[in-house]
Amino acid sequence: MNKVYLIGNLTRDPELSETNSGVAVCRFGIAVSRRFTQGGDAERQTDFFNCTAWRGLAENVARFCKKGNKVAVAGSIQIRNFEDNAGQKRTYVDIVCDDVEFLTPKGSNADSDDYSAPAPAAKKKPALEAFDDDSDIPF
Repeated sequence: MNKVYLIGNLTRDPELSETNSGVAVCRFGIAVSRRFTQGGDAERQTDFFNCTAWRGLAENVARFCKKGNKVAVAGSIQIRNFEDNAGQKRTYVDIVCDDVEFLTPKGSNADSDDYSAPAPAAKKKPALEAFDDDSDIPF
């Protein structure tokens, strides 16, 4: 079974594009802090992952996320081997996202464009009027 779950912060703004056939694809990176430090006073180490989301999920990630946002990613690991222009063998590891949960609260980024419509103003309830019950009721 190839399944991975990661929680981290976006390292860059998501990049939304389309394939030649018009399918939306979004690429972004996340930084995930390791659980433990190496040694007593050492800094916590961080791992960096490249992620890819497709179709509607890609559009949502591009619309609602930006650099620094915390996300939870569920997906699978995809490894591709290729040769670069210099003839060197390279390996590219990518997380193909099945689900992305947005963990940064909506109002926490003051400099961001608010990614949801503002809450509608509370409607004031009309004042109740006195009801005259002295009319003739046919039943």
